[in-house]
Amino acid sequence: MSDTKEIIVVGGGAAGMMAAIAAAKEGAKVHLYEKNEKLGKKLFITGKGRCNITNACDMEELLASVVSNSKFLYSSFYGFTNQDMMNLLEQAGLRLKVERGNRVFPQSDKSSDVIAALTSILKREEVRIHLQQRVEGLVIEDGVCVGVRVGGRVHSGEGVIVTTGGLSYPTTGSTGDGYEWARESGHKITDLSPALAAFEVKEADTVKELQGLALKNVE
Repeated sequence: MSDTKEIIVVGGGAAGMMAAIAAAKEGAKVHLYEKNEKLGKKLFITGKGRCNITNACDMEELLASVVSNSKFLYSSFYGFTNQDMMNLLEQAGLRLKVERGNRVFPQSDKSSDVIAALTSILKREEVRIHLQQRVEGLVIEDGVCVGVRVGGRVHSGEGVIVTTGGLSYPTTGSTGDGYEWARESGHKITDLSPALAAFEVKEADTVKELQGLALKNVE
């Protein structure tokens, strides 16, 4: 009998792809389920389609920029640093550049190239990618998640990683599935509210014409 663990990752966004890569590098047999027709759908529109990958500043400066409870992220930031992220992508053939404020972008200014680099790593690590496969729920036995339901069938695994996102952009797939599964598993879900929301104004002329305009260094 093989000692290789089978890990299931639910959600093929940035977090899901990175989780699948990390698990595969540890020797696991990984299945990545994504309900959309392609991976990284939200990543595709990040940074106005350019994808602001990370920030190249010193790690302590990066932690100092976290608005609240930076200690919570300390081990994560040092366990896999911004430089580690840049190295991972560059080793996959993606050329990067650093712009004003130490912001890191793909040299091509195309977020699709970031997704392509991550996808190439997934394939190199032999991650099984299942597109247009909607996970219907988690399988819980004796308080332990032992698999997922897909298409009415159960796919079992030694571990399940849920990376379904929140409710930030439903058209990209973030429809709140993870919240419901967490609730069904016995977790308490706090009230949800938008972190970024549009302004709705009564005026129909001048103000509306400003929609979509981005301004720099505004106070």
